[in-house]
Amino acid sequence: MTETTIKQLATVFPIDAKALEPDPKFRRRRSIIREFSLNTSTHGIPGIARSQNIHNRIFWIVSTLIFTGIMLFFIVESMKAYFNYPTQTSVSFIVERSQAFPAVSICNFSPISFDNFIEPFLNFTKFLNLTYTNDTSTISIELVPYITEFVQNLLNDSEPVTSYFFPLNSTLISCLYNGQRCQANDFIPFFPSSFGRCYTFNAKMKLNQSSVRSTTDFGGIGRFELQLYAHSHQYIPYIARDVSVGMIAMIHDNTELPLIEVAGIQLEPGRRHKLSYKKKIHELLSSPYSDCTNKISLVIQTMFNQYADADYAYSQVLCYMLCIQTYVYDQCGCTDPRQWTARSIMILGTDQIIKAPLCNTTDQCYTNARTRITNTISIWNQFCSDCSQACSTVDFIITTSAVSAPSATYIFDIKKFVEESNIRLPKNWSNTWQSEIPKNYLAVDIVCETTRVETYTQDASISGVDLLSNVGGHTGLWIGISFLSIMELVEMLYRLIRYDYYILKGKIRRRNPEQTFF
Repeated sequence: MTETTIKQLATVFPIDAKALEPDPKFRRRRSIIREFSLNTSTHGIPGIARSQNIHNRIFWIVSTLIFTGIMLFFIVESMKAYFNYPTQTSVSFIVERSQAFPAVSICNFSPISFDNFIEPFLNFTKFLNLTYTNDTSTISIELVPYITEFVQNLLNDSEPVTSYFFPLNSTLISCLYNGQRCQANDFIPFFPSSFGRCYTFNAKMKLNQSSVRSTTDFGGIGRFELQLYAHSHQYIPYIARDVSVGMIAMIHDNTELPLIEVAGIQLEPGRRHKLSYKKKIHELLSSPYSDCTNKISLVIQTMFNQYADADYAYSQVLCYMLCIQTYVYDQCGCTDPRQWTARSIMILGTDQIIKAPLCNTTDQCYTNARTRITNTISIWNQFCSDCSQACSTVDFIITTSAVSAPSATYIFDIKKFVEESNIRLPKNWSNTWQSEIPKNYLAVDIVCETTRVETYTQDASISGVDLLSNVGGHTGLWIGISFLSIMELVEMLYRLIRYDYYILKGKIRRRNPEQTFF
């Protein structure tokens, strides 16, 4: 019954008009939907429901559809922007009064000590019928090209080569950290291809997680002092080309395998060098915001196993080096001899790791293969696709300066060290030692310049909260939908379901009058 009919019946019969109204829970579906449409907070729908003529209703329907379409367009654009995973970089400055002191690596510029090398090398050249001399005091320029072949044969035969390099005990005069003496056993060795055997101080160790020194240890500020002697008379002629003598130093993170050939700082003898550093940290978001990784692949871990005590982290440059070597091996059956420390190869398509042989230096195959992979994108993507950038890196900004050294009074202490070392003295040492020492002595101080750490952090430009806010803003702007509007829709659906339930319940009761419902 309509409301008008109910009022007419109430005037004829002596009953209350409200008694003739149906129970609200039995209202028809259309009434429930109309009530929702008239009272919802969503814009447009009430205008359609209360329209008194067709023109007014069409106006509200068209307006609602247009603005709903605009709303959907902007919502889709907001979602597309979110799923592009845009990022921004924030810069912060944090004061770390006590921070991990970086690792410091040093190398002698000459990779090989002449006295340790010359006799085995001459035996090798005699075997090849290249020489018949027994003179171990010099080497002719004609034999220099065979030095690489000699070392290559040793490596391919898995013969040890460490005995040919400069020992740290004969190079390190003095070592102080925050005023406390350190020893040669505080360094660990590593093997860059160009400098033979080098040494790292303060690397992170696997067995001793607390091995990394802090800048405030022993009440200091982070100062590492080294005094070194190069022994240039032991340099093999012609190898260093125009360099007569020098040392290489590198400041790097405690978990970084130092690529000192690229990032090393060349130090001139006759100077006391000062390397002041400032720490900079880069933090990248992981997938899906970037392709960065900290995962150490099996082939990289195999290379790290050569340095059993050090706890090294993932390096993108090292990954590049190994994937290029993998391609060279795939094409040539051997690897680039200039990168003899990177011989661990994973056979493509398998998990098999092998130690590949080195190519002959006269073989152009490895040079051509390196050129192809670096210039061909498809080959690069096939062999080096896993070489993503590291998610976290630590860099050090270095400021260098130097003063003349050693002093006239300290030169006698250096003389004593040289004479007590295990390396043969130069000819005419007793007459030339005062000129020899300044040509070979150098000192280097590594100092923490500031406790302020510069941190670059990659952040998401649009977060999930931002996406929700954007969607909510557009729905509210264009058609006035909010979460409470959705609850109004839920209420209407509940009432419709309840209505259908009571209809169904009434039908069943009429068919089964004796059945009791609760």
